[in-house]
Amino acid sequence: MEKRIYYHDTDAGGVVYYANYLKYLEEARTEFLEKRKLSVKSFHERGMLYAVRKCTVTYKSPARYGDILLCDAQLQAVTAAQLIFKQHIHEKHTGRLLVEAEVTLVSLNKDFKPTQIPDDLKEKLLAKP
Repeated sequence: MEKRIYYHDTDAGGVVYYANYLKYLEEARTEFLEKRKLSVKSFHERGMLYAVRKCTVTYKSPARYGDILLCDAQLQAVTAAQLIFKQHIHEKHTGRLLVEAEVTLVSLNKDFKPTQIPDDLKEKLLAKP
């Protein structure tokens, strides 16, 4: 997924505010789902939602106004009730690595209790787009 950095993405130091990268990672995971004909809306319709359980982010280099970022999401593992993503953000023109992250999502039912990921969803998640 490409993301252009606008002035509102930056902080007083002229670099992307660190918390904004979490939004970019979220957007990349959404694109991952869309490429597999899945959506957050489709999960909600089935009475399921996914919440971030754990997020480990390593900031390597700052992005600045005008940069174009490439954000990816790769599904590393699927357990009974969790999805584990490895994610990277690079600057498009130089390939410079900006952020590495590992994000674990937990599958929840409408009562916010952990629930198994249905087999048909696992198949779609693991399929090549």
